[in-house]
Amino acid sequence: MKYFFSLALLGLLLTTACKNQKKETYTSVDESEKDMAIFEDGKALMENKCYLCHSPSAPQHEGRIGPPMIAIKAHYLEKYDSEAAFVEAISDFVKGPTEDKVLLKGAVRRFGLMPQQVFDDDEVRKIAAYMYAYEIEEPEWFEAHWNERGGKHKHNPGKKHKKQHGKKQNHSEMGMKYAMETKKVLGANLMGKIQQEGVLQAVKFCNEQAYPLTDSLAQKLNAKIKRVSDKPRNVANAANEEELAHIAHFKEVVAADDKVEPIMVQKGEEVHFYYPIVTNSMCLNCHGNKQSNIEPKVLTTLAELYPKDRATGYDINEVRGIWSIAFTANQ
Repeated sequence: MKYFFSLALLGLLLTTACKNQKKETYTSVDESEKDMAIFEDGKALMENKCYLCHSPSAPQHEGRIGPPMIAIKAHYLEKYDSEAAFVEAISDFVKGPTEDKVLLKGAVRRFGLMPQQVFDDDEVRKIAAYMYAYEIEEPEWFEAHWNERGGKHKHNPGKKHKKQHGKKQNHSEMGMKYAMETKKVLGANLMGKIQQEGVLQAVKFCNEQAYPLTDSLAQKLNAKIKRVSDKPRNVANAANEEELAHIAHFKEVVAADDKVEPIMVQKGEEVHFYYPIVTNSMCLNCHGNKQSNIEPKVLTTLAELYPKDRATGYDINEVRGIWSIAFTANQ
């Protein structure tokens, strides 16, 4: 099942694809307001879209489903010393991953080559520019590992970002944090199951563990966390009237290839946060076309577990549902 390893070198479960492949050139990031925005965008994009498979917090051996982002940075810096070349090389690999482009050969032997997928080229370039210009988070074990393998260069050069102490997260940031934290846990568990046992076992895992994992995270984060859809697999995930309206809105935004912004609604002391769940090629193994994407044995199991299943027939870059999250305004 190596093919199923990665949502992509820089990707995720829930990644927004883009038809616009326009290239941009990034200069070195400094502390100016314009470049600070690039820093913040790149950091947020990497954490929200890459850490599903490339988290710095996953164990070195058991439980890891992809190399940490610092490993990617270190290997690319060995070959590409200029920012322009570094950004271009990563962007080129993500657009068309092939064996001849691979720099992390050990990671591919362990996890497999990522599948071909569609990604927003502008977002990939922002992530790569951020990786190049700033020190990024790394596992405690990585520096010793890099030195042991005889790394030729400093593995994590770049500027240190000064933390803004006392800066309170706004409600949009909090909602996104809760959504991405839940996505990361659910996605990492799901991807690990696919990698180790295949799609069929992943379906069974979702049926048994998705709700308990989500509830556990909701308690930890002190929030109400739901994933809802206009075409639910489980009837318990059916969207209500208000959520259906938000789903319709996000469908229009994604179809138009516009920038996706979360919807925030204040209801008394509660803040309600809504954000789309967008399909990628990995999703199609369970949510794609029944004739061309989903294996017959998987279809049989889906029918047994979800007799009222409506969550099939999707293509990549389509809104399959939304995150519907509520939390108190002052937490």
